[in-house]
Amino acid sequence: MKRILTFIIVFALFLPCLSAMADEGMWTFDNPPTKQLRKRYNFTPTKEWLDHIRLSSVRFNDGGSGSFVSPDGLVLTNHHVARGQLQKVSTPQKDYVTTGFYARTRAEEIKAPDLELNVLISTDDVTARVQGAVKSGMDEKQALDARRGEMARIEKESLDSTGLRSDVITLYQGGEYWLYRYKKYTDVRLVFAPEEQIAFFGGDPDNFTYPRYDLDIALFHVYENDKPVQSKDYLKWNSKGPADGDLVFVSGNPGSTDRLLTMAQIENERDYLYPQALKTLNRRLNVLKTYGALGPEQARQAGTLRLGLENAYKAEVGEYKGLLDKDIIAKKQKDEDEFRKQVSGNPDWNKQFGNAWDEIAAAEKKEIGNFKQIRFRSLSRSFSGLMTYAQTIVQYVAEIKKPDPQRIDGFHDSQLESLKFSLFSPAPVYPKQEEKLLTDSLQESLEALGPDDPFIKAALNGGQPAEVVSSAISSTKLGDAAFRKSLVEGGEQAVGTSTDPLIVMARRIDPIIREQRKWTEENIAGIEATAEEQIGKARFAVYGKSSYPEATFTLRLSYGTVTGYPMNGTVAPSKTTMFGLYDRADSFDNKSPFNLPGRYVERRGKLNLSTPINFVSTCDIIGGNSGSPVVNRNGEFVGIIFDGNIESLVGRFIYDDTTNRAVAVDSAAIIEALRKLYDAGPLADELEGRPLGAAR
Repeated sequence: MKRILTFIIVFALFLPCLSAMADEGMWTFDNPPTKQLRKRYNFTPTKEWLDHIRLSSVRFNDGGSGSFVSPDGLVLTNHHVARGQLQKVSTPQKDYVTTGFYARTRAEEIKAPDLELNVLISTDDVTARVQGAVKSGMDEKQALDARRGEMARIEKESLDSTGLRSDVITLYQGGEYWLYRYKKYTDVRLVFAPEEQIAFFGGDPDNFTYPRYDLDIALFHVYENDKPVQSKDYLKWNSKGPADGDLVFVSGNPGSTDRLLTMAQIENERDYLYPQALKTLNRRLNVLKTYGALGPEQARQAGTLRLGLENAYKAEVGEYKGLLDKDIIAKKQKDEDEFRKQVSGNPDWNKQFGNAWDEIAAAEKKEIGNFKQIRFRSLSRSFSGLMTYAQTIVQYVAEIKKPDPQRIDGFHDSQLESLKFSLFSPAPVYPKQEEKLLTDSLQESLEALGPDDPFIKAALNGGQPAEVVSSAISSTKLGDAAFRKSLVEGGEQAVGTSTDPLIVMARRIDPIIREQRKWTEENIAGIEATAEEQIGKARFAVYGKSSYPEATFTLRLSYGTVTGYPMNGTVAPSKTTMFGLYDRADSFDNKSPFNLPGRYVERRGKLNLSTPINFVSTCDIIGGNSGSPVVNRNGEFVGIIFDGNIESLVGRFIYDDTTNRAVAVDSAAIIEALRKLYDAGPLADELEGRPLGAAR
């Protein structure tokens, strides 16, 4: 079954089934695009170069990327990646999202409450072991369980032997499986963030557009044993930034793409998933807008989620328009037809792989026939943190009793430490906002399923969404991390006898959710997993390993050139400057969302306005790449990814380097701003590798 659309920001592009052309591709570090780079740019990355970039790169486990940029554990990411943590450490009296933050000493740094960073240490190909777990005579559901069980065993063995976070990653639709081992950091402390008004200058109107003028950055120090980590691998700073035409690379964690889907899956997304996803996003956005309009504090509380959903809505509108484009659909159909023709023309390939597309098409029809039940027998799209806590706790105490390989994903031994770190977060929750979101989600499910559906009966227990949720939120204790921990430690008995209303609701709906999951795995997920694995093998047989897999929120390397592109009958430049920032603000009379923070107005005369602030490249990215470092041939830091242009939104499905652009903050602008606007000379010194001008 096609995974549910999430609200992570998305952007990038592709040509499926064929060897990657031009600057296309999100390449795994075990299979870099060496031939393309040598032929197109006369550059061959060495193993040492690749290892250094990999070990300097960081995954923000709550959604985003970053990099080590000093030997003392300084990590750089985007403001919008850090925004959730900024809000969690803010109060009504100190809103660091709005005002920004700078710790002038180590003692002033603020610990992020629930931020986990991952650094990819090693990878191993475990394809033979995972695929070998499927035995002759197994049906699709048994095969699915066998693969998952073997993946859990591999992860547990690796965790026990290395102590590293260990994840088995599905690549090429099951054509390969790889074990990724990560060094994990959870003591991460905020050092610097600018005002949101400059990090997100231009607001929603400028989002996913170019030219841009944003200082979308944030900096953290990483600690271990209460001391800053000594990061042997970090990116040395190039304060000049890139020049037009330069070859650059992006090392980050793109979230997900749909470039290898079959036409049956694409048509399902176009006709069912996207229209419904957009309706749901619009509903939740309206809830947040209404809640935020109640006052400044409500607006602050709703800010991070609202920004995320606005990003998701605008991105998914762009993706959906791409699916409605007849030329794009025709191109995808042509690619699939040519691929299938190659398979059918070889008797051995046709025997092994030829039926896979039809099996997926049949499964997609079943999904369409049960679309409402699959989508609305769930509260995962309520965006209610409290309800997520409740369901996680109810599932945890049930799953933990089972043998590790038999548990549902998310509750394997290798995943428990990260799960608990998130579950026991001391971050604040906002009950009134939770009430509005959960009510709307239940109301949406009620409208879609009707009052007699088992899920609705279990969730509402004879009541109406507003009254049921209001009563539950007003009396739940799940906002208290210590209470959540006591339930987990008390096991099934504590959870089974709890009278907390959200726990009670989660207990009632859990059997329905499990039944729906079982049906989906038997009728859709198991069938498609087997068929997709066959297509993955067919792709290797026909094309070899000359292309890259779908994005999986794991580390990838993209490459391209810094270059402008044709736009609106003219040409977009490869870079923008601080001159342009002030021109855009002045052109709108410094009115929101084009107004500048006070320091930018007061200190305008101190700046070198010719300093580049943003630039674009043909690097292939998508959501999850936010915060990724941009490096040059020497592996030096020259910028940080923060967006894609509007033309790139269809990149979930198809890539075109004539207009697809990744948008980055220039390294030169970061230093210029730190020194001349924020009086953060010591921080700039740390970035540039100079002797520190002040004790930190």
